[in-house]
Amino acid sequence: MDTSDARNRIFARIRNAQHRPDAARANEQAAAEDYLARHPQGPRPAMSGDIMATFIAKAEALSTTINRVPAMSDVPAAASTYLQANGLTTRAVAWPTLRSLDWASAGCEVEFRKPHGDDLVGITGCFCAIAETGALMMMSGPETFASATLLPETHIAVVPASRVVAGHEDGFALMRSERGQLSRATNFIAGPSRTADIEQTLVLGAHGPYRVHLIIVDGA
Repeated sequence: MDTSDARNRIFARIRNAQHRPDAARANEQAAAEDYLARHPQGPRPAMSGDIMATFIAKAEALSTTINRVPAMSDVPAAASTYLQANGLTTRAVAWPTLRSLDWASAGCEVEFRKPHGDDLVGITGCFCAIAETGALMMMSGPETFASATLLPETHIAVVPASRVVAGHEDGFALMRSERGQLSRATNFIAGPSRTADIEQTLVLGAHGPYRVHLIIVDGA
């Protein structure tokens, strides 16, 4: 079943339970947009003028590792270098949106599909990155499946420098201007998965990747 169709069916059931039509009327959408326009954002923490420096500092504080490259064509070599330097496999699954890159020449064996249980490396893009928290905003879709960010032990994310925004409010504003609405799954990834027991012993990789590595593309 198409994910958008499934989403619409769920919303239709909710609206029916509220004794409303299956789909939102035009005036409902206009009322929501008017509400957002008339209500200013709440207080936000001060941030330096260098958004990229803030993002990198916040991401590294979350145990994320970072590499910067000049162009998208440099991404496969950067990913290969990271994997080999850490003794990891160069076999990976990736979003189909990255299919045009020359992975084979960089020594990476990449399949463009959703991960299985034995896939150890997932390579993805991201919708945007949040400087305030060092998080990645991921929006799911047929070619941007969420499982590639959650199932493999190592997650490599390709982050265009032009998509780094100051705060979460800016990420949602970008979503509204480009997409109009949230995707079926919208996730914020803030470093490797982690948990701590009652003695606050930190464990990475408890509910997701052990490692998150960002390749920031300055020219993208």
